[in-house]
Amino acid sequence: MTTPVAERSIELDIGGMTCASCAARIEKKLNRIEGVTAAVNYATEKAKVSFPDSVTPAQLIARVVDTGYTAEVHETAPAAAQPDSVPSPATALRNKLLITLALSVPVIAMAMVPALQFRNWQWLSLTLAAPVVFWGGSGFHRAAWTNARHGASTMDTLISLGTLAAFGWSVYALFFGDAGMPGMKHGFSFAVERGGAASNIYFEVAAGVIVFILAGRYFEARSKERAGSALRALLEMGAKDVAVLRDGTEIRVPIGDLRPGELFLVRPGEKVATDGTVTEGNSAIDMSMLTGESIPVEVSPGDPVVGATVNAGGVLTVRATRVGADTQLAQMAALVEQAQNGKAPVQRLADRVAGIFVPIVLAVAALTLIAWLVSGAAVAAAFGAAVAVLIIACPCALGLATPTALLVGTGRGAQLGILIKGPQVLESTRRIDTVVLDKTGTVTTGTMTLADVIPGAGTDPEELLAVAAAVEHGSEHPVARAVVAGAAHRGLTPDPVQQFVSHGGKGVQGLVGERAVVIGRAELLDDWSIAVPDALARAKSEAEAAGRTAIVVAWDGSARGVLVIADAIKSTSADAIAEMRALGLTPVLLTGDNAAAARTVADRVGIDEVIAEVLPSDKLDVVKRLQDEGKVVAMVGDGVNDAAALAQADLGLAMGTGTDVAIEAGDITLVRGDLRTVGSAIRLSRATLRTIKGNLFWAFGYNVAAIPLAAAGLLNPMLAGAAMALSSVFVVSNSLRLRRFHG
Repeated sequence: MTTPVAERSIELDIGGMTCASCAARIEKKLNRIEGVTAAVNYATEKAKVSFPDSVTPAQLIARVVDTGYTAEVHETAPAAAQPDSVPSPATALRNKLLITLALSVPVIAMAMVPALQFRNWQWLSLTLAAPVVFWGGSGFHRAAWTNARHGASTMDTLISLGTLAAFGWSVYALFFGDAGMPGMKHGFSFAVERGGAASNIYFEVAAGVIVFILAGRYFEARSKERAGSALRALLEMGAKDVAVLRDGTEIRVPIGDLRPGELFLVRPGEKVATDGTVTEGNSAIDMSMLTGESIPVEVSPGDPVVGATVNAGGVLTVRATRVGADTQLAQMAALVEQAQNGKAPVQRLADRVAGIFVPIVLAVAALTLIAWLVSGAAVAAAFGAAVAVLIIACPCALGLATPTALLVGTGRGAQLGILIKGPQVLESTRRIDTVVLDKTGTVTTGTMTLADVIPGAGTDPEELLAVAAAVEHGSEHPVARAVVAGAAHRGLTPDPVQQFVSHGGKGVQGLVGERAVVIGRAELLDDWSIAVPDALARAKSEAEAAGRTAIVVAWDGSARGVLVIADAIKSTSADAIAEMRALGLTPVLLTGDNAAAARTVADRVGIDEVIAEVLPSDKLDVVKRLQDEGKVVAMVGDGVNDAAALAQADLGLAMGTGTDVAIEAGDITLVRGDLRTVGSAIRLSRATLRTIKGNLFWAFGYNVAAIPLAAAGLLNPMLAGAAMALSSVFVVSNSLRLRRFHG
């Protein structure tokens, strides 16, 4: 018998990566450790690693360092605010870009415009270009050297070789060729010139390429910051400090000092500090952060509240139940980050291509140089074509195609209350054709509601409901609560009840004023020898045939009316089903309730196929059966009894208003509990996947089309650098379009 190997997981912050090839290389090195499974994401600069007990985090970090990069264990606790004096990566890149741009513009202008080429202008070009190449491009050269020491090549290898070769050739032409002669003129061509000897300089190429690539890196860094804005916004929603009651004294402490079980105050207009339960006070809570609904929710002692929601009414005393990483807000943020750190199958294709891309490009550049020399072209022309190949092939766009779309798509989903657990989920949504919907709590509200008041002859409906609510006020049964809530909703104030008695499973009785009231099933009325008129009996039978609960209200020896109780259908369910059909999906209603009740709900919301009276284990079997029939199934549920089916389905969508078990089993969590977000989640996932595929198409197409042009000498090296940088900007911009997605 083989003993299973215990596995742990860790997240590492990786430093020094500059392209997708770097990520592929680190991932390959980590996965060579026995028992280790690693996924490295270039966009988020993180590695998610699973490893056995025989491996330590220190060994993983050492392997990354040996590969030429930095690594440290990712801190899950909120980091301290970064000092203003420490610039963000995007800001640091912007500063370097502005300086190199200022130095490069005169170099490029003098090379392109002969009228600006004064006597000995070429020496000024050398002076201005040198800091651009060696300081502005220092990151590329450092990374290329690190990789070379480990026998590897990345995109930085291409950039470093191309710019140093252009600069070195220019220095050679100045000192050992004719380019240093006073009065030398230099023209600019879109293509590489086939003639000439060591009389041309390429300082504008070396400086221009560095500037263009720095610009691309800056836009990449800025897009990462913008794409991660949804996650940061979630984390920033929480309160920063809290008024805690300790030893009967109110003291204000940082939110990190709050402990589970402590009491804290929430005044009107303040954010609830953390998840908890109200112990004193009544108020209305603005839950829009969590549910997207603008109507405040009334809370009173015993009701739960969620951290980061806003108190819109009176003062509340709350007992903290979850703090820090255990809160609902922190869990939402963790789900978003988990999705962004994951890797879709389509991304692995891009990583594999990027991992072998650089050596191939180096070979193509060498062949280009040899071919041009063999054809009799000048060394300068052959050299220019080879440099253009090196520069145009930099796979920036390829490396950014998937992660930027994932960052933006999952971030936008979080803003809409759609938490995508992992990018692999995106692959599933493309193929979904059947949506299985749990009834209670998904299509319906999951709570008993007063659906109808049917008075008998000569009875006022408001009087009937008020009397019933007065007696039911003494019961904790769900039907009783529905009657009381229904009366309150209609503005009725019941009289007090006396001599209240509950008959388990049959009904209740009590004295309201001078009336002796009996409410419940027919058996209880039979015990009191109360006959039910035919009209009321028919109404009761019709309600029960539709799967609803009907109770008879009687007083002073006569049946006075029937109250119908039902699990109310959510107001948005019919619209949600219509949208699913518009997306080409077939909805199926699945429930443990009786067939009549299920059919009634299905007819009202527009579902044709109903599977009723199933046990929790049967739900799993139903999903399996549909899959065996060749259908790709999405399951939508909210309860513990849905967890197995959610896990079995090709795509599990858990209602955020449901149980933790269901949410854990699902692939997507719908925070708002609104069935319409099912359609939005599927549309967002499909849109994100389309964006990824579009990005990859243009990234691949760009290299396939541009490399032959560069090898043929039809692209000046500087224009090649500009085109490469613009391809990255295109991919980033295309991904950012997902920010405009509307649910």
